[in-house]
Amino acid sequence: MLKVNEILRVKGHTLYTGTPDMPVREAIATMSQLDIGSLVIMDHGQLVGMLTFREIINHLNAHDGQAGDFTVRSIMDDAPVSVTPNTDADEVQRLMLDKHARYIPVMDGPTLMGVISFYDMARAIVEAQQFENDMLKAYIRDWPSDTTDTPARKA
Repeated sequence: MLKVNEILRVKGHTLYTGTPDMPVREAIATMSQLDIGSLVIMDHGQLVGMLTFREIINHLNAHDGQAGDFTVRSIMDDAPVSVTPNTDADEVQRLMLDKHARYIPVMDGPTLMGVISFYDMARAIVEAQQFENDMLKAYIRDWPSDTTDTPARKA
């Protein structure tokens, strides 16, 4: 069974963070420049929220397309669903679908280990399926032939 820690190992542990007091327009600029869909919001070394393009779009829609003088604290998800490194990939998929979460922090106790995205999950699943398909093809290709002499069948 595929686990979150295996996905993080392949993905890497690069994290992009912001603070609750960061201006929304600065968060938008950071996410745009880095081509990322989320920022982990940290305060005094602790996870306090997630900012994703969903919160930004909702904010811009509510404020006539303007970021204004708002801070990340005012629009972030301050109770993001999280998983542990030992969580099964199937459980992550279920959480992402049930909670409409495209980005899920991975926590080992109070320590932030990384973020799993919907893209990361799709990629891991495709790679796992490809590996399984390759193994099955190799098994079939190496199938032992029947060496016993059997009489030919008459039609």
